[in-house]
Amino acid sequence: MKKISFLLIAITLGFSACKNEKKETKSADETVIAEKFVVKPEGTSVKWTAYKTTEKKPVGGIFKILNFENKEGATPQEALNNLSFSIPVSSLFTNDATNTRDAKIKTSFFGTMLNTEFLKGTIKFVDNNYVASITMNDVTNDLPLTVSITDERRVSMTGTMNLKDWNALAALDALNKVCFDLHKGPDGVSKTWEDVAIEVNTFLRKN
Repeated sequence: MKKISFLLIAITLGFSACKNEKKETKSADETVIAEKFVVKPEGTSVKWTAYKTTEKKPVGGIFKILNFENKEGATPQEALNNLSFSIPVSSLFTNDATNTRDAKIKTSFFGTMLNTEFLKGTIKFVDNNYVASITMNDVTNDLPLTVSITDERRVSMTGTMNLKDWNALAALDALNKVCFDLHKGPDGVSKTWEDVAIEVNTFLRKN
């Protein structure tokens, strides 16, 4: 009788251990499923490249400040989709040694547009394509984006703005006037191009 009792106890303990192990395994699986991708402004940078002279010489810069609320999702696409942002034009920076270029761009280019204290927009993921709906000069237009995601968390978004799509060619002419000699190439022609390359880089953190 004692042998039977010991056997029953051993079977019961073994069954309980098995149940606990299954619970622990399930809990671990649930942790993996619950993991989120989080995009934060402090981990995001915005670079731009404009062009001058007929040779199309690049002039690059950044915006030091990018405002948006932390956003998360179960996938990178979900984290980035419907991410609304605003960029103060005053945060523009080109690392110009003369300290005059930034002021000219802010005053003669953005300063001649309508309501450009901030550039505003929303990133959208629609039909497996990314676009940034950007408002500048009181005009809202979509900028198609090429997106690269590496290691599941490092994201690079690139696109090319054509300034005429935001009715900004008059502002471009105003900038070219104050930079007339600086935008001359070897051929003596002063030119400021209407396309501007945009590059956004971010890192999607874990929640």
